[in-house]
Amino acid sequence: MGETTFTCLVALIGNGHDFECGRQFAAWLGLVPGQYSSGGKARLGRLTKAGDAYLRSLLVLGARAVLAAARNKTDGLSRWALAVEQRRGYWKAVVAIAAKNARMAWAVLGRGEAFARPT
Repeated sequence: MGETTFTCLVALIGNGHDFECGRQFAAWLGLVPGQYSSGGKARLGRLTKAGDAYLRSLLVLGARAVLAAARNKTDGLSRWALAVEQRRGYWKAVVAIAAKNARMAWAVLGRGEAFARPT
C-alpha cells in the first residue's frame, strides 16, 4: 500500500476503532457485494460502492499493481491472487485484492502493530 493511500486511509478512519472487524471496514468502503436474500437463499449482487470513492479507487489502483507484480512472484499472496484471477476474471480479482488490502490495513491500524506480509 502506497503512502498516498495510507495517508488517505488514516485521514478518513483514524485508528479504525469505529469498525468491529476488517469485513465491516471493507463493506463501508463498498468493496463487498450487495446481498439480496429471500426465502433462505442468499444472492450476491454488484459492489455497493458505498463509502469514499477516492479511497476505494486508490485501493483498486494498488490492487491492479499487486496483480501485475504477482505474475513474477511465488509467495502465498501472489499465488492466491493469480488463482482468483484464473477462477473469476481480472476485475473481480482486483476488487478481491483491494478488499484484502483494506482488511489488512484495518488490522494494522486497529491493533497498532507493524505490518507483516502474509506467507
